Amino acid sequence: MIEITEVRVSLRNDDKLKAFVSITLNDSFVIRGLKVIHGNSGLFIAMPSRKRPDGQHQDLAHPINDSTRKYLTERVMAEFERELANPGAHSVPQQTPRSEPAY
Repeated sequence: MIEITEVRVSLRNDDKLKAFVSITLNDSFVIRGLKVIHGNSGLFIAMPSRKRPDGQHQDLAHPINDSTRKYLTERVMAEFERELANPGAHSVPQQTPRSEPAY
C-alpha cells in the first residue's frame, strides 16, 4: 500500500472551496490539485480533474479501492482540520531519510 508522507493544505476563503491540497506519496510522487469542498452533504475531498469538451469533469488521479480512498480522506481531512485550528502554524513534516533507488 502507498504511504502519504506529506500533506500540504492551502486554505481558501470561499463558500464551497475550502482548501487546495497537495499530497506526497512514499516521499517520491506528488499529486497537486486536490480540493476540500463543502457540498450539500458536508465536506469532501475532490481529486484533481480536467474539464472534458462535453462539459463533464474527469479525475486525473484517484484511488481505485475503498481502503485507499478512506486512508487518503482521513489523512487530508486531519491535516485540513489542523490547519483550520491554527492557520500557517504547521511546518512541513520532517522527511524520513531513505536511500535513493538504484536505477
